[in-house]
Amino acid sequence: MARHLITSALPYINGIKHLGNMVGSMLPADVYARYLRQRGHDVLYICATDEHGTPAELAAKEQGVPVAEFCATAHGAQKAVYDGFALEFDYFGRSSSPQNVDITQHFARRLHENGFIEERAIRQVYSPADGRFLPDRYVEGTCPHCGYDKARGDQCENCTRVLDPTDLINPRSAISGSTDLEVRETKHLFLLQSKLQVEVEEWVARHEADWPQLASSIARKWLTEGLHDRAITRDLDWGVPVPADTWPELAAEGKVFYVWFDAPIEYIAATKEWSDEDPENRDWKSWWYGEAAGDVRYTEFMAKDNVPFHTVMFPATELGVREPWKMVDYVKAFNWLTYYGGKFSTSQKRGVFTDQALDVLPADYWRYFLIANAPESDDSSFTWEHFTATVNKDLADTLGNFVNRVLSFSKKRFGDEVPAGGTAGEAETRLGEEIARLLAEYEEQMAALQFRKAASALRALWSAGNSYLEEKAPWLEIKTDKDAAALTLRTAMNLIHLYAVVSEPLIPTSSKAMRAAFALPEDKATWVTREEAKTLTTLTPGIPFTVPPVLFAKLTDDDLAAYKERFGGEPAA
Repeated sequence: MARHLITSALPYINGIKHLGNMVGSMLPADVYARYLRQRGHDVLYICATDEHGTPAELAAKEQGVPVAEFCATAHGAQKAVYDGFALEFDYFGRSSSPQNVDITQHFARRLHENGFIEERAIRQVYSPADGRFLPDRYVEGTCPHCGYDKARGDQCENCTRVLDPTDLINPRSAISGSTDLEVRETKHLFLLQSKLQVEVEEWVARHEADWPQLASSIARKWLTEGLHDRAITRDLDWGVPVPADTWPELAAEGKVFYVWFDAPIEYIAATKEWSDEDPENRDWKSWWYGEAAGDVRYTEFMAKDNVPFHTVMFPATELGVREPWKMVDYVKAFNWLTYYGGKFSTSQKRGVFTDQALDVLPADYWRYFLIANAPESDDSSFTWEHFTATVNKDLADTLGNFVNRVLSFSKKRFGDEVPAGGTAGEAETRLGEEIARLLAEYEEQMAALQFRKAASALRALWSAGNSYLEEKAPWLEIKTDKDAAALTLRTAMNLIHLYAVVSEPLIPTSSKAMRAAFALPEDKATWVTREEAKTLTTLTPGIPFTVPPVLFAKLTDDDLAAYKERFGGEPAA
């Protein structure tokens, strides 16, 4: 049985993330990790805040605090939100950790020794008004490809094209806004990706058939265009320092590594952070290095703008160090979640942000909606109308109402213990076969990381219970055959317990509440077998139960109007 290493793209430190970030990396990674744990696999789910680069410096400057202080506070704030979403990271680290400094510098030294890093003099944007060279993100202007007027010097947020600051039209300093910019000569380190092109192509060719089309097509596009040598250092006060033992002159000038060089290495470093907390029982290298990691299956989760870095640039880095580091097996890439057809944007505060979402409704509402509408094959749009309709139909009516109807009616007519009733008949046999079939479909889609299809299969499982209840109509059965009604309710209660177990990856808090409704001794079930699904006999007569509070409140037209008034019912212009 494989050990599963799971990482989600590191969220930037500069502010709370929006729902698009959540569904594009962290949430599906958590759902997958939870599912694998339930199925008995050894899982390590690693993430961290991405703390280097200009976003951190600019955000700290805006708040008037030292960047290290800003990052420490922001890390805690982000972690609190992820805890609120019930994300079960095994470790949530920080790219500013000493471990990341050490491993990033090690990678750089090894790449240099192997002839894949060289020092080059380049011409770079300098701002006399700011008295400094401007790193890529400190330069803003108009994208030459799409005309977006807030493009940054490293990448256009609108069309996702990678840029150099000198590509921008009408460039300006992101610090002072000055357009009085000069181009001066300075020295930087370059990663010679061109020398690694063939190796990266061969590596991608071995994997791309298994990846989602989105990931493989982006990787292939970059390789077809050709890998270019890229500067991997910047003029910043905050970052992993260039090691003085290898590049004394650049170290003396205060050069640091580019955030996109050190950020992917933080996956490894965060695992070491995790290991260093309990070194007697945790071995980070067994997940990442050499033969010890030979049984590890590594899955990365990310939105499409991160795909080039994870399928081309970081693999080039790992190949170039000439050491047996674990490389990704499967890249789960997502398209955009839009807000009424427009982009969510952290920098422009457009859309619903994760802390606001938790302020509106509990996490399970969001977890289910986002997974059920994950932007896998194409972009998907968030609208409040769609959200409220999904919550009401799937969560409140199909699942929540089923749980409440069954338990409330049974308590009223049979007391607070699972009723006995008669033996299972033809309806129960048909139900068992259908539940086993749908459970198999759910398992298949979860294993394939097809999250929308998995949510659809889970919803079908819930619907099957409602169909059974409508067919048997215990509220009518009880008038003529009390034992038949008891059988129906006992069967339905077993469905509730099954739902509690298998729904946990998507709605963990509600699943816990469903499971807690039954005083089932030694209830340690982590999954439900197909045979158990067919027989539905886990809950036996006499087991005490309680009726839990309403699992999902139905959202009203007034709620919808209030959400739209607060957040807007259309994207910003």
